Amino acid sequence: MRGLFCIRGFLLAQWHTVMAFDQGCDRLRAGQDMVMPIRGKGGRVDERIITSDACVAEGVAWLCQHDPAMARAYRETGPLPLRRRPDGFAQLLSAIVSQQVSVASARAIWGRLEAAGLVTPDAVAALDTDALRAHGLSRQKAAYAHALAAAGIDFEGLRALPTAQVVDRLVAVKGIGIWTAEIYAMFSLGRADVFAPGDLALQEGARMLYNLPDRPREAPLRRMSEIWRPWRSVAARMLWAYYHVQKQREGIA
Repeated sequence: MRGLFCIRGFLLAQWHTVMAFDQGCDRLRAGQDMVMPIRGKGGRVDERIITSDACVAEGVAWLCQHDPAMARAYRETGPLPLRRRPDGFAQLLSAIVSQQVSVASARAIWGRLEAAGLVTPDAVAALDTDALRAHGLSRQKAAYAHALAAAGIDFEGLRALPTAQVVDRLVAVKGIGIWTAEIYAMFSLGRADVFAPGDLALQEGARMLYNLPDRPREAPLRRMSEIWRPWRSVAARMLWAYYHVQKQREGIA
């Protein structure tokens, strides 16, 4: 049954591959396996860029072929979401706002910042700490927002950097950790081969799917993710989806 499932997924992904040019997958053209060239400091590098559901489907097919546990997870999750987000200053500021608060609180604070037009470097830099706090930011997060505004990040230039350099550039900014940088590379830049092993849901999803005695910590899960190259961001989508399916099942039980 598992083999039939993976064959079915593979054939579906092959059809998506042929159609991918029209659907906007940057690394696929006319049914051929192509990569999008990115110019980094070290010269030309090849990185896969996910821009459509067709790209995700191809990654799923590869994972099903190479990892029986992923095939088992996919039987339960069904199609995985694209989850692409915009890139730029506002996306990173939103990530800072969301740190260590509930989803509802983060949305409320972000709504106040958006309403006040505080979503650009110049707008944030123009206000002092107390003014930012009046819009809902803590003193620490106001400092992070000022650091981001002053960082002078070339967001368009990030699109052309290798993922490792993207992460290095972002974590150099006060208030941006490796998890935030990896999530930005995954969803805002669409990088297909990036993982965020510090994410608790990914850790728990891996524990449940692979029947591990304990939830793997960041370093072991990062090593484990090597088996999912070159589709680690699709593997992350799979683990997140599997985690939510299992948690819903526990709630029903």
